[in-house]
Amino acid sequence: MIINSIHLRQTLPQVFAGRDAIVSEVWHRDLSFQKGKSYLIEAASGTGKSSLCSYIYGYRRDYQGIIAFDERNIRSYSVGQWTEVRKRSLSILFQELRIFPELTALENVLLKNRLTGCKKKKEISLLFEALGISDKMNVKAEQLSFGQQQRVAFVRCLCQPFDFILLDEPISHLDDENATIMSRLLKEEADKQQAGIIVTSIGKHLPMEYDQVLRL
Repeated sequence: MIINSIHLRQTLPQVFAGRDAIVSEVWHRDLSFQKGKSYLIEAASGTGKSSLCSYIYGYRRDYQGIIAFDERNIRSYSVGQWTEVRKRSLSILFQELRIFPELTALENVLLKNRLTGCKKKKEISLLFEALGISDKMNVKAEQLSFGQQQRVAFVRCLCQPFDFILLDEPISHLDDENATIMSRLLKEEADKQQAGIIVTSIGKHLPMEYDQVLRL
């Protein structure tokens, strides 16, 4: 299954439904994200940026309006179809990372890679090296700093095919050098797959050339 566009039609979190006025370039609009383009969604805390990622990824449904992949309403997808979408079409870096603390950094990444068969062990090692955490591969995630865990989660989200990749505040705990490295690796992978990139930020954002910047 290839996803060429993600279309939001009057989408709005249900918790916002009672508000008199919503000032947003995303919520309650007609908006499309296109494969091969990059988007930055700037937001204040509490405006629903993590909710947006959750809605697109399909594990939360507490919204009004429609979200469609290539004009098919995602509410119509079966569990099996969602499994394939998350395995082949959509990748995500969660703000809260969702790393297993009892597993090593490498084991966290291999969990994903064994499902997708996307990367060779050498390719994964090179990603760890590029991000300055090659010495942490066999260290349990619970012993890593949040910034190191962010980089592990980033490597994990590259270990699958994707038409779109969602990154929710991916560099909140990274310095400028590591943010630049992450940006380069992301662009290389997205270009290789001709994929769309959607990044959220409440301030510090991934340094990239974006096709469109939207205010949530």
